[in-house]
This record gives sequence, C-alpha cells and structure tokens, in this order.
Amino acid sequence: EDLTGCRLLDAGCGTGALAVEAARRGADVVAIDLSPTLVGLAESRAAETPVRGSLTFKVGDMLDPSMGRFDFVVAMDSLIHYRAPDMVEMVSRLAASADQKVLFTFAPRTPLLTLMHLVGRLLPHRDRAPMLEPVSLGGLRRRITAAQTLSGWAPEASQRVQSGFYISQALEVVRR
Repeated sequence: EDLTGCRLLDAGCGTGALAVEAARRGADVVAIDLSPTLVGLAESRAAETPVRGSLTFKVGDMLDPSMGRFDFVVAMDSLIHYRAPDMVEMVSRLAASADQKVLFTFAPRTPLLTLMHLVGRLLPHRDRAPMLEPVSLGGLRRRITAAQTLSGWAPEASQRVQSGFYISQALEVVRR
C-alpha cells in the first residue's frame, strides 16, 4: 500500500521493522522507543534500506505531545503489559496526537495465555520484566466505546496476530 503523504508515529518502535517498512512505502515516520539500544538497532536497520518517505528515530516517551500530529499512530506490543483500564488511558493519550487511526496490539485473553499468565505469577522471578496482561477483546471494545476521553473514536477492525508461540490481538480505533 502506498503511504505517500501520511504522517505516522511508531510508538514503541523497538528495532524499527514497522517504521522502516512504512517509510519504504512513502510515509513520513517518527519512531520512538525508551530503549537507546533498540533505537540504535533501528537506525542501523534503516541505514540499509532505501525509503521513499522520511524516517526519524527518537529515544523518549511515546506520549510526548511535542512530536506533533500524525495521521496514524501505531503501538505494536507497546501496551501489552497494561491492564485494560490503563490500556484505554494509553490509547486515549495516543489518540490525542492522531487525526485518523490508532492501531495497537494487546495480549488477548485466551484459555492458554490466561493459564500461562497464572502459572507465571506463581513462579519466582529473577528479573523484573513486566508480565503480559491478557485482556478480553469484547471488554476492551466496551471500555473504549464508554471512555469519555475517546468520544469521537470507535473500535473497529481487529485481527489475531500469531506466529509460533507469539500471540497478540491487533485493534484499530478510528476517528468517527
């Protein structure tokens, strides 16, 4: 798909795969992540790929309003550690910078993922990495629809993303 003329925020860009692909398709992309290491990897990846749009990487807070306005805000795996009420608040804050759509992924509440989550909570942890928070798609849709901070926005398309053991759910929230 041609993204020429679109301004896109890759919120929590990680190693930059989505940002580079969007810029290759013509988008003007701002990609931000808290991790300087990941942003460095993203910049290296971008240097090897010709792009038609523009691509700016930043280390910082994906909610920073000084980055300006975007047609689309994408947060792939950036919200998977939040409980549903906090996730809706984050989507609301991301939507404040979006003119058309916010697309994000979350950990879906499936029987297997819920069981793995419960077992994981029982086991001792050596690291302090945040745990995934499985969230119900229906419940999340209802919360977004009811959120006063998201009036004028509606949850629309959703799709399961799965590869091997990786499972997430993508949800698109669109300005009405």
